[in-house]
Amino acid sequence: MTALQSLLAGIPLWAVIFLCLTLGLAPFTPEPHIWEKLKMLAAGTLVRPIDIFDLLLHAAPFVLLVLKLALRPA
Repeated sequence: MTALQSLLAGIPLWAVIFLCLTLGLAPFTPEPHIWEKLKMLAAGTLVRPIDIFDLLLHAAPFVLLVLKLALRPA
């Protein structure tokens, strides 16, 4: 088991899902920030540093979830 796998194993799956549903999707109205930033990225208008930081902040829980699921022991 690698160091990353052991680190991810220490984080409960429910906590990662909770982060995805709260921080990942906040604010919920009028649309989640992650969706807004992904649309900006696709349109080529994601250029301000604060917008890039915002995308990274709201995408981090989803990246953590993908890593946790992909690197879990078989």
